[in-house]
Amino acid sequence: MGDVSSKVAELSKNFSGRLLLPSHSEWETARRVHNGMVDKHPALIAQCLGAADIAAAVRFAREQSLEIAVRGGGHNVSGRATCDGGLKIDLSALKYVHVEPKARTARVGGGTLWGHFNRETQVHGLATTGGVVSTTGVAGLTLGGGLGWLTPKFGNALDNLLGVEIVLADGRIVRAAADENPDLFWAVRGGGGNFGVVSSFEFRLHELGPMVTGGLVAWTAARARDTLRFFRDLAEQASDDVMLIAALMTAPDGTTKIAAIAAGYFGPSAVAERVVNPIKAFGQPIVDTLGPISYEDLNTRLDASFPRGARNYWKSRFCEELSDAAIDAIVDCHEKCPSPMAMISIEHLHGAPTRIKPAKTAFALRAPGFNALVLSQWNSPDDDAAGILWARETFAVLKPFVGSSVYLNYLDRDDSGADALTAAYGPNVQRLQSIKAKYDPDNVFHLNVNIPPKTS
Repeated sequence: MGDVSSKVAELSKNFSGRLLLPSHSEWETARRVHNGMVDKHPALIAQCLGAADIAAAVRFAREQSLEIAVRGGGHNVSGRATCDGGLKIDLSALKYVHVEPKARTARVGGGTLWGHFNRETQVHGLATTGGVVSTTGVAGLTLGGGLGWLTPKFGNALDNLLGVEIVLADGRIVRAAADENPDLFWAVRGGGGNFGVVSSFEFRLHELGPMVTGGLVAWTAARARDTLRFFRDLAEQASDDVMLIAALMTAPDGTTKIAAIAAGYFGPSAVAERVVNPIKAFGQPIVDTLGPISYEDLNTRLDASFPRGARNYWKSRFCEELSDAAIDAIVDCHEKCPSPMAMISIEHLHGAPTRIKPAKTAFALRAPGFNALVLSQWNSPDDDAAGILWARETFAVLKPFVGSSVYLNYLDRDDSGADALTAAYGPNVQRLQSIKAKYDPDNVFHLNVNIPPKTS
């Protein structure tokens, strides 16, 4: 570390942002990521202000033989946005959203969060698919897929990507789009951070809002099985205008277990009530917030359930069907949940992204069905063993009911290697490895769900 410290002065001569060493007063805050279980200590944090800073940081890391980690929003559960003893390229200061209303496009900095993005685009009555938590980073979510409220209507975030500016492993700054480095553009749409550091994104926007229909309806845990079966029935008939998520969770009182359906409707307002009323009328709900809401506000409603610094451990798989036996297993497992912050969520995937062939982008999860996520979350390090054990035991119970595919952004830090690649990319693995060999033959960017370069 002393050697790195002595070299920082030289790097600072060609660096516009801030270079933080462990002695810096803001070091402790800067080294942390969203998941409180991740406790790593880089040798240097480079808070970049643009692509030139990123390129300088990449070259410096290579000259000093330092591993490179890249932080966009820092939200990813795996904690791959940081490292021990290496260089953390921190894009948190690289926040901007430039909207072109007439062209319906937006250019976005690599450190931008979805809340910022939605605020700027909604001023113009425009939106694109983003996350369901406003503090999530645009970069990581998009590069790994980008599921969100608007997924059925407009596709995933990556399906609305028009191009990126990316810093490669040799420090070059290039553009990737349909008409420029198209192989790289194919790869970054789902390939995570394997191919470089994306300094900016260009998105296609759509007319939407400011008011939509959305919210959450919940029932007591005694109705959990009925609720999940009802959710399955709703999913079977859902149009592209509807996004549905079911969850078994604990109410804000910290003790009452509940079954909930979160819904968003993004079609003609004249028929909104007719679409959502069956949810509101089902059984005897104990919570009902489903109704008119601004799109911007809808994207903040789940923020409190994912506090920064909470300890997280996730397990997830995709399943084509939600059988009665699977529902029974999910309910039984949630009854054993040790933390009021944990949940089992089920996202229904249908509509626009399922009409895109898996080979069209690196992102291969294109079948209609359900994303089952065992989201274990708690506050105290003393509860680590219980939190991890519950997630693993639940995942083992659910294994007979799920398939082999997985949403990349839900993989935790112990999901790696060939099995993780096959689960995330399916038939696209070999092409990704060939493109990796072209743009990052030395596997410089490997602190991710790593795609090793194909060797001849």
